[in-house]
Amino acid sequence: MTSLAQRPAPVPVPEPSRPPILDVVIPVYNEVAALETSVGRVREFLDEHVPYPARVTIADNASTDGTAELGADLAADLPGVAFRHLDAKGRGRALRATWLASDATVLVYMDVDLSTDLSALMPLVAPLVSGHSHLAVGTRLARGSRVVRGPRRELISRAYNLLLHGALALRVSDAQCGFKAIRADAARELLPLVSDDGWFFDSELLVLAERAGLRIHEVPVDWVDDPDSRVDVVATAAADLRGIVRVGRDLLTGRLPLREVGEHLRADRAPVGLTGQILRFAVVGAASTAAFALLYLMLAGPLGPQGANFAALLITALANTAANRRLTFGVRGGAGVWRHLGQGLVVFALGWALTAGSLAWLHAATEPSRATELAVLVLANLTATILRFTLLRHWVFARTGPEAAVSALAAAPVGGGR
Repeated sequence: MTSLAQRPAPVPVPEPSRPPILDVVIPVYNEVAALETSVGRVREFLDEHVPYPARVTIADNASTDGTAELGADLAADLPGVAFRHLDAKGRGRALRATWLASDATVLVYMDVDLSTDLSALMPLVAPLVSGHSHLAVGTRLARGSRVVRGPRRELISRAYNLLLHGALALRVSDAQCGFKAIRADAARELLPLVSDDGWFFDSELLVLAERAGLRIHEVPVDWVDDPDSRVDVVATAAADLRGIVRVGRDLLTGRLPLREVGEHLRADRAPVGLTGQILRFAVVGAASTAAFALLYLMLAGPLGPQGANFAALLITALANTAANRRLTFGVRGGAGVWRHLGQGLVVFALGWALTAGSLAWLHAATEPSRATELAVLVLANLTATILRFTLLRHWVFARTGPEAAVSALAAAPVGGGR
């Protein structure tokens, strides 16, 4: 790449109106020599090989060598690159602050030296974009990985992971590979529980995620060790040992609400596809139709046919909207619930008009028995079902913003530029 001084002035590119699906965060400390080349490589790879809108965020944690100034210049010069500065050191601190401030759906971390081949990025993020997993980690210790590094670093890495497996029962094979991703909803739940601000940060995050019962996807990676690594192995090992003791104590005492976190995140699964929505809608609809028939038969005597139809349809419509909100369209929590119920009542009104019109036509044409009335109403309800599903899916519970993008892009083919 040419230097910033040699580049022509950039042509202004309008910012996308929607948040990105991926935010690739590169934490840096005194990396002025490698930063420009690495950011350029990542940005080029995203443009050419990733089908999702993606941003690169440089997270500078208190650099003293001009890294902050260069990072700010790169963000101003390159579309799709952002910069964030922190006044205190710590890789974990930089990742926590940047991830929590991000508006992306999937949050990625990679080291600035790009030791991991970028071809592993799509296998890393695909299970998170689709909603299959909560976290994904690159592993240098699994079958299929290709690693180039010295025997000393290899021994330290394997010994550290064995210690994590024995002391904290971690099942992830490689806790400290600098190539990880997490869904934003999982990050919001887990990051406030992670205490470490340094190199033990991602190990602690993985331990808590496993104990919460979250799905963690492992991806074998090709790794070439950086010979210029400035990590203080002795100091890092001592800090890691203190972290293992602290996390073990917190787990034994039950201080962390991991069960609640796991239940919440497992409940908020990814949106169900169209086929799954139709099947769940059919189950809810069958239950609603049975409830409607029972209520109509109970109320037809005291309220008359039209009154019984209205009352039974109103009761079952409210229950149907609530059930479809949670089960069919995967909407949970209190946000928007009254709007959804109000829109559901509009859908109910259309269904009522159809069934009431059918009932009025029946009585105008003949003197029907109660069984004939019920048969016509059930048929009218079934006819209105198609309209109801369409309105619920595309109006009442329509997904917008990142959720819509995730649903649409989850099945997108890998590769191709934007």
